[in-house]
Amino acid sequence: MTLKEQTTKKILVWLWLAMLPTYGGCKSTCAPSRPLIGITSVYKVDDVNESASTLVNFAYIRAVAENGGVPVVLPTICDEEILQRYVEKLDGLVLVGGADIPPAAYGQKPHETVKVLPIQRYNFERKLIPLWLATGKPILGICLGMQFTNVVSGGTLIQDIPSQVGTKVAHRRKYHRVRIEPSSSLAEILGAEEALVYSIHHQAVDKLGKGLKVVAYAEDGVIEALERVDGGFGLFVQWHPELTDDTEHRNAIYGALVRACVVQK
Repeated sequence: MTLKEQTTKKILVWLWLAMLPTYGGCKSTCAPSRPLIGITSVYKVDDVNESASTLVNFAYIRAVAENGGVPVVLPTICDEEILQRYVEKLDGLVLVGGADIPPAAYGQKPHETVKVLPIQRYNFERKLIPLWLATGKPILGICLGMQFTNVVSGGTLIQDIPSQVGTKVAHRRKYHRVRIEPSSSLAEILGAEEALVYSIHHQAVDKLGKGLKVVAYAEDGVIEALERVDGGFGLFVQWHPELTDDTEHRNAIYGALVRACVVQK
């Protein structure tokens, strides 16, 4: 057995064990009926120590767990068998934020402000997202997760909002208001046609990808949320509901994902 085959086997065993229902001394909150929600991760390279780490802001994990899901962090392993196992075994998926998608992925040259995410993560998510969308299973995309879904669906991005759109709305580490389409699922989830949101981004959706529709805008016209046109639950927001001080807002969005997973099981 080659080193790659041994590594793949170990990872699959770990994933299998992680997804097994836990009995015995486990509290009732760990009941096997709770849906398994995959959460993508940040691949961080330490050049000094020549090592790499898999990282996830605990806010994502907390938001999933507090709303009835079982969070499963997904390392950025591009092995086809592992990707297929993720897609088969998980009930829902959260795409987390991060650095920028290589502009070449949507046919553009990079703006000077672009900071591209590691190729390890890029290759992982560009394969995972189409596989997941094809299943119709529930998905929630946050910030980069929304942008990545748009790109793999054939869309493009505004590479730098301040220089290409303007500074009327501060999108980076700021609260601002968004207008929500009244007929959208997002309006129903939040029970409102406007929301105060916390965002951390300098890029945004430009040309819309296939199978998606726009359901929210900022005051400067920047697209703030998308929904999937076909398939099951698919919500993509440019802001970070898991980081907001508004618990009701956070639970509304993550709760909607978990409920969608429960319904489809």
